[in-house]
Formats: sequence, structure tokens, C-alpha cells
Amino acid sequence: MNRLGFFKESIKNLRTIGTITRSSKYLCKGMIRHVDFKKARVLVELGAGDGVITKYILKNMHKDCILLTFEVNEKFCNRLRLIKDKRLVVIEDSAEKIGEYLKKHGASEIDYIVSAIPFVTLPDELGTSIISNCQQYLRKGGLFIQVHYSLLAKKMYQKIFGNVDISFVPLNIPPAFVLVSENRA
Repeated sequence: MNRLGFFKESIKNLRTIGTITRSSKYLCKGMIRHVDFKKARVLVELGAGDGVITKYILKNMHKDCILLTFEVNEKFCNRLRLIKDKRLVVIEDSAEKIGEYLKKHGASEIDYIVSAIPFVTLPDELGTSIISNCQQYLRKGGLFIQVHYSLLAKKMYQKIFGNVDISFVPLNIPPAFVLVSENRA
């Protein structure tokens, strides 16, 4: 999908997409730099969009790793399905059902979660439910990696995980924050 196509889809669905531009290569690299691809065997991506971050993940993944991508936008899911990689599973459903899909694909826990879900535009209960479910299935020491364009949702990660580290990626439109929480439970 080109930039114009992404922009048009974003304008129609801003509440669920959360941005009007695709992530820059700097943001993509800033998101995945936290992942130990040599050890990871189960990765989850939330809000995969048209696959710009997905492609960075796949490029670095171990051959025995699986990537479950959750996306609710039908056009984006169709675009994701064009990526020919047997390690990629496109899930056109809510991330609230993460446990159901893990079981379906023979996994019990997740090593890393990379998320671009726009939690600040979702109802608080839904956002809390999704992140709590993620924390439940994230292995001890696993990381929840989230992109945001403000720090309004920082308290939610702090409350659920008890920790959050923040880095800033200025070379993105708009400039972005990468929030990383470790599952210490």
C-alpha cells in the first residue's frame, strides 16, 4: 500500500488506526531493537496496519519463530495476506482474544509483543482488557513494546506491568514514543 492509500484508509478509520502516516524506518527499527530475535519463538504484533513493521519483524525473525498479527481493518488484513511467509499468521480479530489464538496455534506464552494499537482512542475498559490479556500470556521477562504519539497512556502500562521505559523517535511523522514494559510477574 502506498502512502496515499494508507492516508485515505486512515482518514476513514482514524479511531482504530490512530495515525495518518505509515511508520518510518526509524520507528520500525526503534520498535524491534528491543527484541532478541535469536531466542524469540513466539511473537505477536497488535495493530499491524498494512505491514510496515511486520516486514521488519519477519526480516529479523528466526526460521522457527511464529508471528501472530492482529488487525481489525479488513483492507489492511488483505494487504498483510499478500506477504508470503509461512511464519506469518494474519488474524482479523480483536487482540482481546489473544489467548484463544495462542492456543489455536499451539503456543502457551509469548516472548515479545509489538503493538501499534492506538489505545488512547479506544474505550479505557477495552484498552485495559487487551493489555491485561497480553500481560497474562507474556512470558516472565518478556517485553510489551508499544508505539504512541503522546504519553497520555503511560499510566496504563505502569499500572498493569509496574514498569515502563520510554524512548523518543523524532524521525517519524508525527514524532513517536516507544514504551517498553517488562513482564515481571
